[in-house]
Amino acid sequence: MSSLQIKTKILSDHHHPRSWLTRFAATCLCPVHIAEFSIPFQVARVFGLKSTQMKLKEGSFLWYLYLDKLYCLLSVRNVKALVEYFHLLDVHRNNTLNDVLFYHFLHHVTNLKRRQIMIVFNMLDWNAMGEIAFDQFYMLVCILLAQQNHLEEQFIFRHSRPVFELLDLDGEMKIGPENFHMYNFLFNIKKQELRELYSDFDVTGDCRLNYKEFKLFTIFTMDKYQEMKKAEKEKEKEREDSA
Repeated sequence: MSSLQIKTKILSDHHHPRSWLTRFAATCLCPVHIAEFSIPFQVARVFGLKSTQMKLKEGSFLWYLYLDKLYCLLSVRNVKALVEYFHLLDVHRNNTLNDVLFYHFLHHVTNLKRRQIMIVFNMLDWNAMGEIAFDQFYMLVCILLAQQNHLEEQFIFRHSRPVFELLDLDGEMKIGPENFHMYNFLFNIKKQELRELYSDFDVTGDCRLNYKEFKLFTIFTMDKYQEMKKAEKEKEKEREDSA
């Protein structure tokens, strides 16, 4: 990321009392979720360029974390375990992970290649500090688990603002096609969906989406996802009745 992009991003965040990462991380500790997410540990596609599907390695730490299917967040118990895990990875005791530690973490828990891992690191390290804190780490883990459990649509819908600001590399509050192409592997948005996104939701006609347009896309995608799940359940019920 260029220095101009960094400055633009910082100026953009200046208008928000709390950054997207702070807002996202704060959600997991909201009192409303504490009772809802008291769920015991359970055995639980982000990244992969076109030909590679991201998979968590069986037996790795993330394999045993549970992601709530409704809110796409971790339980309080799992967050506590993740904090401890983060501290174990933080061998320098800086409360951050540099690119080397980050690479070894993702290499250990996923099948991602070095290039893919560094793309993810650079996306999270938007201010070019060369390290990420727990807030970014927590969001990454939620994204990984959402992909692993095929909850991409649900995750984007529930966390549309953080996702939008992740993709808004220039801090202009707009997302162009190049943003999606660069991180197309991140939320598994298919080519056809990408074409529909800009043909159906680019209301302003400038080939870039503002947040309201992106939000409309997430609502539409979520509706399609729910209809698909409903159809699958009906087919399954028909098979059971005919058996």
